Amino acid sequence: MSTAQAPAPLLAVRGLSAGYGGMLALHDVTLDVYPAELVALVGSNGAGKTTLLQALSRVLPCTGSIAMNGQEISGMTPDQAFGLGLVQVPEGRQLFDRMSVQDNLLMGAYRRPDKVMVARDLERMYALFPRLSDRRRQLAGSMSGGEQQMCAMARALMAAPTLLLVDEMSLGLAPVVVEQLMDVLASIRRNGVTILLVEQDVQLALSGADRGYVLETGRIVHSGAAQDLIDDPAVQRAYLGL
Repeated sequence: MSTAQAPAPLLAVRGLSAGYGGMLALHDVTLDVYPAELVALVGSNGAGKTTLLQALSRVLPCTGSIAMNGQEISGMTPDQAFGLGLVQVPEGRQLFDRMSVQDNLLMGAYRRPDKVMVARDLERMYALFPRLSDRRRQLAGSMSGGEQQMCAMARALMAAPTLLLVDEMSLGLAPVVVEQLMDVLASIRRNGVTILLVEQDVQLALSGADRGYVLETGRIVHSGAAQDLIDDPAVQRAYLGL
């Protein structure tokens, strides 16, 4: 009797260490993200979550291995990693404030030659984020924080990502807006985009994820199915106030 082969991870990180100015912020991090998964990377402020995303995006040098679809990317530039479909929604949005919403979205597709599909995806973003459709000619910097986060996510999606890295999506936003954004992530994942969600709000991230990793002082200290982590007494005491 043949045994079904387990799928290969889309992202495989092995023994990754990185830091700033000679001081390590990440120590020997190992994790996997499989195709069409939503994986949560959670931990308190200062745990090293954003540092990990910067290393994955190739903004920050690191040691260890980062493989995407089996291809080693640890020696690549950020532009080369972006070209493979690794796209980040940065913490703090980082929009072009004095450009219109539509121009911000089109900046996400600047490398794409398929202009007909870009136009279709632009309309798809407006369907996914109706408030952006209403504000497509408005300067991005004049919108509310929630609308700016929607714009940052839509801009990243315009790049047609294979793996979407989302950094602290809920930061400074009202709970109702965060719920809407989590619904969008679920919809994106159903359409085949793989997501690594980095969040300080542990309950929020794990509630919407398939699996999770808990990062503490630069090290992975817990991992597993998202619901198992929610039910883990150690995670409950440290992060969920239970």
